[in-house]
Amino acid sequence: MKARLKRWIFRILGKDPDAVVVTFFTGDRALCERMAAEVRALEPNRRHFIATEENWPQLRRELRKYRIGLAPVMLGPQHASLRRAAYRLAPRKILAYNSRLERHHLRPGLPSFLFWRGVPLDRIFLRPRWWPLRRDRSVIPEGSRAWNGRPTSPDRARVAVLSPYFPYPLSHGGAVRIYNLLREIAREFDVELLAFSDSGVEPELAPLLEFCARVVLVEKPRYREPRWSSLLPPEVHEFRSPAMREAIAAERSTFGFQILQVEYTQLAEYGGDILVEHDVTFDLFGQIARRERSLAAWWDYWRWRRFETRAIRRFRRVVVMSPKDAEMLGGDAVVLENGVDLERFQPAPQAAGQRLLFIGSFRHFPNIAAFRFFTEQVWPILRDKFPALTVTVVCGADPLVYWRAFADTPEPPQEPRITMLDFVRDVTPLYNDANLVIVPTTVSAGTNVKVLEAMAMKRAVISTTSGCAGLGLLHGHSVWVADTAEAFAAGVATLINDPDRRAAMAEAAHGVAVRQFDWRAIGSRQRDLLRSVAPSTSRLTD
Repeated sequence: MKARLKRWIFRILGKDPDAVVVTFFTGDRALCERMAAEVRALEPNRRHFIATEENWPQLRRELRKYRIGLAPVMLGPQHASLRRAAYRLAPRKILAYNSRLERHHLRPGLPSFLFWRGVPLDRIFLRPRWWPLRRDRSVIPEGSRAWNGRPTSPDRARVAVLSPYFPYPLSHGGAVRIYNLLREIAREFDVELLAFSDSGVEPELAPLLEFCARVVLVEKPRYREPRWSSLLPPEVHEFRSPAMREAIAAERSTFGFQILQVEYTQLAEYGGDILVEHDVTFDLFGQIARRERSLAAWWDYWRWRRFETRAIRRFRRVVVMSPKDAEMLGGDAVVLENGVDLERFQPAPQAAGQRLLFIGSFRHFPNIAAFRFFTEQVWPILRDKFPALTVTVVCGADPLVYWRAFADTPEPPQEPRITMLDFVRDVTPLYNDANLVIVPTTVSAGTNVKVLEAMAMKRAVISTTSGCAGLGLLHGHSVWVADTAEAFAAGVATLINDPDRRAAMAEAAHGVAVRQFDWRAIGSRQRDLLRSVAPSTSRLTD
């Protein structure tokens, strides 16, 4: 009876009783086509129309006889007049999509306003812990898991290293550093690794247990609060875990470590003897604030500077990656550079070609910024001038997860001559195949392991100033430095066209790697540092 009445009423009004879907192409064409395909899958039993700037005058007249049940639109600066037409025609039926292809039904209220303003969907419903009505709350896992590895010895002092992640496989520069220095520490000490693990991921323990006496893992909290809402940086909150505090206290008693080395500033609240600043984090956010000049960027920079300058005072020693970082902290920081495994990275002869290589895990957001700088600004200059030029990009594990967190598109743009790879266990074949390694980093702190690997593999590097900072390389001699898109493209063109110059530059850089950045030499200095802070009763003599 109800269906009959509905049909009768709409016949009187001169409209078809079955509601239709009108998808408005109000953004990037490729994204709108994907939006339309998704909407068709969501509403397979309805009639669908596509509205564009070109067909809208005619389609508007045709739609007068239909009732609109859903009006998907793409938010953004493009085609504003068409979007306004959708709002007028179906104000309560708008299904809005953003450039990440997230969707949200627009309704009066704060969530719809935030989505319309460009806030990512997963952040819209986050509320501070002091907010009375909250839909999503942080999850703090309890307990820890432990494994015994290499047998301990009463003749060796015991050291614990605290890490924000399990440093294997060697999928990014931080993991490479922690893994190699754990191995070097174990030459003299019984070493224990305390690390956070991701939910549902089983770590590959065997490589660490070969030289670690003990490994203890605590599941990382799932932090669900707005980035702006706390005085501490959100990255600090992401690793606040009572379970980790309990594990540290328990292991101090049972394993009996005498020194605790803390990796990364965001873990500084746990305290210890040595804090390793993989980069000076407030410097990183300061670079972003100067580039973006936004309130959010300034707030991140201010919080990090406040936290970091206070945190370093709590430790007996602070380790940095370069003299520049030591000078920035203004104290007696110890410089222990990043290194490279010269036994693993053995150079091979270079074949002729025009092949570029960029290695940068998207887990570290400056690598996403670097990729975008190259693909959006540099590549368009090179693409047509060098039709044989190709680029291989190693993005690390789960690249799309990190891309969507830091970029405004669902995935990187597709280019037929740019090959995107996720985690690669052995990158040496990629270095062997490359003619030139690019490091287009626009914001960076610390020193880049990928540059050291290229140096060890005798592959010439073109980098921004920040990308090769702290390595003592000279422009035109052991590296090519370029900071603008035009200069970077010109550098690529120069080196691709001159194999002899590439080879000479690579040879000079390889000599620097051998003399200054062998992990064995850096590991010896790491052990000296541990000896210097060890309690007097347990210090070992040379």
